[in-house]
Amino acid sequence: MKSSRDVLVQTENLDAAAIFYEKVLGLKIFQRTGQLIGFDAGNFRLFIDKGEPYGPVFEFYVPNLEQARKLLLENGCRIEIEDPSIPKCYIRDPFGLVFNIAEDASQH
Repeated sequence: MKSSRDVLVQTENLDAAAIFYEKVLGLKIFQRTGQLIGFDAGNFRLFIDKGEPYGPVFEFYVPNLEQARKLLLENGCRIEIEDPSIPKCYIRDPFGLVFNIAEDASQH
Protein backbone atom coordinates (compact mmCIF):
# COMPACT_ATOMS: atom_id res chain seq x y z
CA MET A 1 0.00 0.00 0.00
CA LYS A 2 1.01 3.57 -0.59
CA SER A 3 -0.65 6.53 1.11
CA SER A 4 -2.07 9.50 -0.68
CA ARG A 5 -1.61 12.93 0.83
CA ASP A 6 -5.34 13.22 1.51
CA VAL A 7 -7.03 13.27 4.92
CA LEU A 8 -10.81 13.39 5.14
CA VAL A 9 -12.96 14.62 8.02
CA GLN A 10 -16.72 14.24 8.03
CA THR A 11 -19.07 16.72 9.64
CA GLU A 12 -22.80 17.35 9.80
CA ASN A 13 -22.10 21.12 9.58
CA LEU A 14 -20.18 21.53 6.35
CA ASP A 15 -20.63 25.32 6.17
CA ALA A 16 -19.25 25.97 9.67
CA ALA A 17 -16.32 23.63 9.03
CA ALA A 18 -15.53 25.37 5.73
CA ILE A 19 -15.51 28.76 7.44
CA PHE A 20 -13.23 27.44 10.20
CA TYR A 21 -10.66 25.85 7.90
CA GLU A 22 -10.64 28.73 5.43
CA LYS A 23 -10.99 31.78 7.70
CA VAL A 24 -9.49 30.64 11.02
CA LEU A 25 -6.73 28.30 9.80
CA GLY A 26 -6.19 30.18 6.52
CA LEU A 27 -6.28 27.10 4.27
CA LYS A 28 -7.00 27.67 0.59
CA ILE A 29 -9.93 25.89 -1.03
CA PHE A 30 -8.87 24.07 -4.21
CA GLN A 31 -11.98 21.95 -4.74
CA ARG A 32 -15.67 22.33 -3.98
CA THR A 33 -18.14 19.76 -5.29
CA GLY A 34 -21.54 19.15 -3.74
CA GLN A 35 -20.92 17.78 -0.25
CA LEU A 36 -17.09 17.83 -0.42
CA ILE A 37 -14.61 20.69 0.03
CA GLY A 38 -10.85 20.28 -0.41
CA PHE A 39 -8.20 22.49 1.21
CA ASP A 40 -4.50 22.70 0.45
CA ALA A 41 -2.72 22.36 3.80
CA GLY A 42 0.83 22.19 2.46
CA ASN A 43 2.15 18.66 2.92
CA PHE A 44 -1.33 17.18 2.90
CA ARG A 45 -4.75 17.97 1.50
CA LEU A 46 -7.66 18.20 3.92
CA PHE A 47 -11.12 17.27 2.67
CA ILE A 48 -14.31 17.88 4.59
CA ASP A 49 -17.34 15.82 3.68
CA LYS A 50 -20.92 16.15 4.89
CA GLY A 51 -21.76 13.08 6.91
CA GLU A 52 -21.45 11.14 10.13
CA PRO A 53 -18.08 11.87 11.79
CA TYR A 54 -15.54 9.02 11.88
CA GLY A 55 -12.54 11.11 12.88
CA PRO A 56 -9.69 11.60 10.41
CA VAL A 57 -9.81 9.18 7.48
CA PHE A 58 -6.53 8.52 5.70
CA GLU A 59 -6.27 7.03 2.22
CA PHE A 60 -4.16 4.21 0.87
CA TYR A 61 -3.71 3.32 -2.79
CA VAL A 62 -3.67 -0.38 -3.61
CA PRO A 63 -2.85 -2.12 -6.88
CA ASN A 64 -6.02 -4.27 -6.71
CA LEU A 65 -9.01 -3.13 -4.68
CA GLU A 66 -10.71 -6.51 -4.37
CA GLN A 67 -7.53 -8.31 -3.29
CA ALA A 68 -6.74 -5.61 -0.71
CA ARG A 69 -10.31 -5.63 0.59
CA LYS A 70 -10.23 -9.42 1.00
CA LEU A 71 -6.81 -9.38 2.71
CA LEU A 72 -7.90 -6.68 5.15
CA LEU A 73 -11.17 -8.41 6.03
CA GLU A 74 -9.31 -11.71 6.60
CA ASN A 75 -7.01 -9.90 9.02
CA GLY A 76 -9.54 -8.40 11.39
CA CYS A 77 -10.62 -5.26 9.57
CA ARG A 78 -14.24 -4.36 8.93
CA ILE A 79 -15.93 -2.21 6.32
CA GLU A 80 -17.47 0.96 7.71
CA ILE A 81 -18.86 2.42 4.47
CA GLU A 82 -18.62 1.21 0.91
CA ASP A 83 -19.87 3.01 -2.19
CA PRO A 84 -18.24 1.90 -5.47
CA SER A 85 -19.81 4.83 -7.36
CA ILE A 86 -17.62 7.39 -5.54
CA PRO A 87 -15.41 5.13 -5.07
CA LYS A 88 -15.35 4.90 -1.29
CA CYS A 89 -14.32 1.92 0.84
CA TYR A 90 -13.77 2.95 4.46
CA ILE A 91 -12.04 0.25 6.47
CA ARG A 92 -11.63 0.18 10.26
CA ASP A 93 -8.54 -1.78 11.27
CA PRO A 94 -8.40 -3.88 14.46
CA PHE A 95 -6.72 -0.97 16.27
CA GLY A 96 -9.36 1.67 15.44
CA LEU A 97 -7.79 3.51 12.49
CA VAL A 98 -10.27 4.29 9.70
CA PHE A 99 -8.90 4.61 6.19
CA ASN A 100 -10.12 4.53 2.61
CA ILE A 101 -8.63 2.14 0.10
CA ALA A 102 -8.60 3.17 -3.54
CA GLU A 103 -7.28 1.35 -6.56
CA ASP A 104 -4.28 2.98 -8.21
CA ALA A 105 -4.05 1.85 -11.83
CA SER A 106 -0.40 3.02 -12.02
CA GLN A 107 0.58 0.22 -9.58
CA HIS A 108 -0.49 -2.55 -12.03
